[in-house]
Amino acid sequence: MFSRITKPLPERAFYLGLLWEKAAAKFPGTPVTLDQPLATLPDLGTSFDYAKLADVVDDLAARLWETGIRPTERVAVHKSDNFDISLLACAVARIGAVPVMISSALSGEIVGKLLARLDQPWLISDAAKLTGPLDGVDVESLTRETVLAGTGAHGKLRLLADLAGLPRRPAVRLHSSQPALITHTSGTTGVSKLMVHNAKALFHRLLPQQIIAWPIRKKETVALCMSFVHSRFFHSLGVFLNYGNPLVVLNDPDPDKIAPLFVKHRPGLVETHPNNFIQWEDLADAPGAPLSSVRYYSSTFDAIHPRTIQRLLKASERHRPLLIQLYGQSETGPISGAWYSEKTAAKTDGRDVGYVLPGFIRLRVVDESGKPVRKGKPGHLELRGRSNVMTYLGEHERYLNNFNDGWWRLGDVGYLGRFGKLYLTDREIDQIDEIDSNLEIEDVLLSRLEELVEVIIVTGPEGDAVPVVCTRRDAPLDPERWARATADLPALAAPLHWPFNEVPRTSTWKVRRVEIIRMLRENQVPTTGASD
Repeated sequence: MFSRITKPLPERAFYLGLLWEKAAAKFPGTPVTLDQPLATLPDLGTSFDYAKLADVVDDLAARLWETGIRPTERVAVHKSDNFDISLLACAVARIGAVPVMISSALSGEIVGKLLARLDQPWLISDAAKLTGPLDGVDVESLTRETVLAGTGAHGKLRLLADLAGLPRRPAVRLHSSQPALITHTSGTTGVSKLMVHNAKALFHRLLPQQIIAWPIRKKETVALCMSFVHSRFFHSLGVFLNYGNPLVVLNDPDPDKIAPLFVKHRPGLVETHPNNFIQWEDLADAPGAPLSSVRYYSSTFDAIHPRTIQRLLKASERHRPLLIQLYGQSETGPISGAWYSEKTAAKTDGRDVGYVLPGFIRLRVVDESGKPVRKGKPGHLELRGRSNVMTYLGEHERYLNNFNDGWWRLGDVGYLGRFGKLYLTDREIDQIDEIDSNLEIEDVLLSRLEELVEVIIVTGPEGDAVPVVCTRRDAPLDPERWARATADLPALAAPLHWPFNEVPRTSTWKVRRVEIIRMLRENQVPTTGASD
């Protein structure tokens, strides 16, 4: 079932347990800078290199083995946000166990449901979680054992930080078709689904991303500010560690915190979530020109607004800066890609998510009956590829129901244009009868009102289209400007002005539209405190 590593691994598999070791063998001294110390080993500071972090992963793996964790066992990682989340996951994988990444943003109730679905997993958590959101959850009965990350004690639980000086162990490799990683869906529509990945499918996600990033190998400092529990973060590491790029890894996306770090380290490539990029528009005119060194912006997880693309690119002082966008799904990996220059960004359609990745993905558009439609006609998006997850853990029938004659239903509505370019119109669940595309109207409003940083159009309690809006730094919304901007659009209810940080989001900053609809229905409406 598993074996010690005695010879080089086959290339067509992506093993998290070997990620840092392989990088350190090629580029040991390449620097890695953190914005916060490791929560579990804070005395190590914030300045590392590849070799030092490979040693940290090896050290953590020895500590986890000492607790009794063994190959193929599931180990849930659910703790306060910190880069040590990803290192703990790599350490779990290094001893042949299966890391289960559970976002710190989830409620205790949802975490409890996921732990139950995992059928007595190990749990790596911390005192802050156990005394906070998990306080009312019967963690003891739901898990085999809980071990503590961080440095704070909790009852008699074993603390990883105390298990120092243990003998190191050789890495364990599972077969490439066995479960290697479990992540969860964003939960925008309810309780998250647990997705089971194997090393072979993870490799097929990694390969196109490595090809796209080849031109920047070794040349640029890369700044990553992303969810540490999402498979995309591990693939970003897989890309840039393989190429030897210096890294700056960030936990806090607050523009006021990001600005001085970018001024100091001058990254050439920056990747974060689209909604964080909207916040980072503030950096375009910030003191010290924190975005001036950026040659490449990388955006995944969701479509990014054209206005944001233009502002980011304009802030760069590099020759021909580009924004690279990948559209994909947690279950499938990357599906399509596009790049934008400052010139082309001004003409781009916000629903354009680029060309379907040739040689990796086959995509089609079908009608309600599941039959393909002609090019240019909107319908349900379906694909075939080699990077799909194996199943939804504990919900295999639900997983199988997503297939239509071997094609995976994405849950997005869109169409294919000329030469295979893909356009999104809506999520199936978010469609409003009176509006052709919620997303298109949101893009229009963001382009017309520069003070907006978020527009979400949802179905209100009366069935009408309700716009929930957020302004830059929660400043008041001018009703006259709003009236002019919406005059030629389909009928919308009066805008609800919410604080940006009060909008319910996932760990990747996607808006939880279903939760907003529930809040409106139950009249749980936050206010900005600003007089509009």
